[in-house]
Amino acid sequence: MGNFLQYTLQGLAAGGFYALAALGLAIIFGVLGVVNFSHGACYMLGAVASAVLLAEFNLGFWPALLIVPILLFVFGVLMERLLVRWLLPLDPLYNFLLTFGLTLLLVDLVKKKYGVSGLPYEIPAGLDGRIGTGDISLSVYQLFACLFSLAVCLGVWALLTKTRIGMIVRAATEDADRTSALGINVRRWVTPVFGFGIALAGLAGVLRAPNGAITPEMGGSFIIILFAVVVIGGLGSILGAVVAGFLVGLVEAYGQAYAPAYAQIVIFILMALVILVRPAGLFGREEAA
Repeated sequence: MGNFLQYTLQGLAAGGFYALAALGLAIIFGVLGVVNFSHGACYMLGAVASAVLLAEFNLGFWPALLIVPILLFVFGVLMERLLVRWLLPLDPLYNFLLTFGLTLLLVDLVKKKYGVSGLPYEIPAGLDGRIGTGDISLSVYQLFACLFSLAVCLGVWALLTKTRIGMIVRAATEDADRTSALGINVRRWVTPVFGFGIALAGLAGVLRAPNGAITPEMGGSFIIILFAVVVIGGLGSILGAVVAGFLVGLVEAYGQAYAPAYAQIVIFILMALVILVRPAGLFGREEAA
């Protein structure tokens, strides 16, 4: 029983990264209808930017939590204004190919500048060590990352449900055409929403930086799992992205504990089962299927 609780805590900690990044991906897809394949690369940029701020400007983890999302927001705004918006009237496949190509470009640029061996990043002071009781032990940083991710997700939920801006974004996410028909200029919100989604990916990257090697390829496998998270939760569903993020984190942790060779496969088996039972995803609208 102790081991099971240990794996559960580890799964929730890992699920925080997925929930945070998937939240941004779901918002972008809901409002723009864009399948942003570069979301994993933006996650990687968040981690790399954290390491660069530390190495070049002596700015540690706490300033990076604020600075990096702002930088990624600006990057997302420029990306939408200069590239994505021109392909929105066309088939969604064009923006998928655009963001896929952008991913390859960003990864190669980071490789050229910083190499492929990975950048170092230590766990910030005060968050190192482990806590637990009996047979249960969890990294202090993993616990912090899980709670911080959950707090951000709750903050975004409050923003989307308790404010006028959130009401507009939520309405556009659910049905952009009907929202426009009610007299709301959805196009006005496209650019900041896209930037906000990219900023969430960057924030997830900052949280991930002290938890493992920072490499140019770290976004590759992450984006594949992220797509599974969004599909399981329901395309464009904000609540579904968060719930499915933590669910996938748990499934991955249990898989690594009890069947390491099939840890990744179990996630996609879960995705297939969800699609078979409910094609729109756990919280998606049926017409979206």
